[in-house]
Amino acid sequence: MKKTHVAAMVLSLALAAAVSSSAQSGVGTLTALDYVEIQQLYARYNYAIDAGDIEAYVALYTPDGAFNAFEGQAGLRQFMKNRQGGNRRHWNTNLVITPSPEGAKGQVYLMFVDVGTKPPSITGAGKYEDTLVRTPQGWRFKKRRTTPDPPPEAAPK
Repeated sequence: MKKTHVAAMVLSLALAAAVSSSAQSGVGTLTALDYVEIQQLYARYNYAIDAGDIEAYVALYTPDGAFNAFEGQAGLRQFMKNRQGGNRRHWNTNLVITPSPEGAKGQVYLMFVDVGTKPPSITGAGKYEDTLVRTPQGWRFKKRRTTPDPPPEAAPK
């Protein structure tokens, strides 16, 4: 059996287990397609913010969506206009998606990488905690909160 077929089978089984466990929790269920669409939402977020594409970024949220203290479409546009772009890339890993009464909750680790340095350098890290809702346009962020990782403790002297 080809490696791609094995990987597809493993992914299918993992998604089936996740859907099954969410159905047992009584909170709601997510389909395999929901999980894939939510993963794509996270990917589109990184591409939009790194490119400085304001309208693509705003479109990833509900009309009343919020990113930290920036609320609604006007607030999200202001956030994008204020941010410093440049050579920074957003890298996410360990995405966890769970069903919720509103739709889904998402948690993912975040790392900022400056690709303008040689070699590229990590400039920050943290995590996102998200409230996700299904809209007629697809899955969107309703609320997105960033928690930066604290700086390392000073070494004892």
